[in-house]
Amino acid sequence: MPAQSPALTLIPRPTEAVLRPGQFTLDADTSLRIGDGAEPAAKLLRTLLTPATGLPLRPSPDGQFTLALDPGPGELGEEGYALTVDPHAVLLRAAHPTGLLRGIQTVRQLLPPAALSADPQHVTRWPLPCADITDVPRHPWRGAMLDVARHFQPVSYVRRYVDLLALHKISVFHLHLTDDQGWRMPVAAHPKLTEIGGHRAESQRGPAGSGAYDGIPHGGAYTRGELTDLVRYAAARGVTVVPEIEMPGHVRAALAAYPSLGNHPERTLDVWTRWGVCDTVLGVHDEVLDFCRGVLDEVMDVFPSPYIHLGGEECPTGEWTHSAAARERAAAEGLSGPEALHGWFLGKVGEHLVRNGRRPVGWAETGAELPAEFTVMTWRDPAHTLTAARRGHGVINAHHRATYLDYAQSDDPNEPQAQPGAVVDLRAVHAHDPVPEHADTEAAARVLGTQAQLWTEFVTTPAHIEYLTYPRLCALADRGWSGATDWTDFRSRLDGHTARLDALGVHHHP
Repeated sequence: MPAQSPALTLIPRPTEAVLRPGQFTLDADTSLRIGDGAEPAAKLLRTLLTPATGLPLRPSPDGQFTLALDPGPGELGEEGYALTVDPHAVLLRAAHPTGLLRGIQTVRQLLPPAALSADPQHVTRWPLPCADITDVPRHPWRGAMLDVARHFQPVSYVRRYVDLLALHKISVFHLHLTDDQGWRMPVAAHPKLTEIGGHRAESQRGPAGSGAYDGIPHGGAYTRGELTDLVRYAAARGVTVVPEIEMPGHVRAALAAYPSLGNHPERTLDVWTRWGVCDTVLGVHDEVLDFCRGVLDEVMDVFPSPYIHLGGEECPTGEWTHSAAARERAAAEGLSGPEALHGWFLGKVGEHLVRNGRRPVGWAETGAELPAEFTVMTWRDPAHTLTAARRGHGVINAHHRATYLDYAQSDDPNEPQAQPGAVVDLRAVHAHDPVPEHADTEAAARVLGTQAQLWTEFVTTPAHIEYLTYPRLCALADRGWSGATDWTDFRSRLDGHTARLDALGVHHHP
């Protein structure tokens, strides 16, 4: 990897970066020369810098700061960019608009940390160090998942979450919207999903390890307008929102709203008030498939992402085994037994997405159980990534021992409550290579990237979210964009980057 000046404490690490003597100064007279198609990047630059700097950054054909789309340099791809800072001019160019958005985040990191503040700073001149940077990501999928089903977060905070992802050049925001403990997305054809499924009642606190939740009534749901605006907000920052709607398991909240969707339509259920894996799952009758297709139609209307996540794993099959209707369905479909309904069900709903030009994504417990059209998100064992890739799937490597940020990040007894299990520390995240050992060239090419997960059974507040997320997400962003980087080099850059997190008011781990 080319040498990088220690003065450039950038995260993720650029592909090539050389610091040169001198600096360019942004001030009230700095104007932007905006090439065709670069207007969104110019708007983002103003949006991000104006709160702290107050600089107008007006457009001008003779502007000192040039933003340009140049389709010629094919090596930059969709997200790459080239940035040149001289004492009297700045040139940011990319082959694609998204590349310009990535370059804007690098400009932010090159400025003094105070430029990231949300409050006006009493500074009139802002230095950018002279440098030549060429930067292209190693992996296209660099994701972060936030679970708002267990504990709902207002859209105002979710927007802040997206802003922080964009700063670290995270490309995918995986929004986990439904689960046994809550349904957060409105579906016009099925209003009870949020009216009933969006709220869980008080539950008696159980003994430690019993699976009972914290005993506090909880609820919340987004409006369609809020989600549509969130998608637009994220896109303006180069982040794609991938929604997750769980099926055929993790659906207790939906069954509380519409019992007829279950294997016991006569049964009245509550929204689940426990953690873990609930044994109530969707039925396999035609009404259920129609329901799922209808829900996904509304999801596709709100989320233009090429990928739609269907959850798909941790689906107990006991209810199907004991259901005459499910056994009949399995026999009619020529399946080996009720257990095979899991793959059959996902195949049916996956086909609906494919017919509409989307790609279904699913969690994989073994790496081998999802239909062929699915992109696979492996989490249990690194070997599953290689298994899925060799079967021909696109794969996101989300190994829980390196990417699950709900686990504690140290064994300090003063750490806040976290998911029970071994520590996932900063070094474990940094060491995670999405491409498995022994992967041949063809299998390695199917590994799209990696993703961090924050499940929120024990996480209720934005401050707790950020404490668990940062700086571990910095390590994942570095690995996903830059590939392997030296640990000492990363820690040195992180020391400088921490000042940026402080300027943004991020409640991060020490």
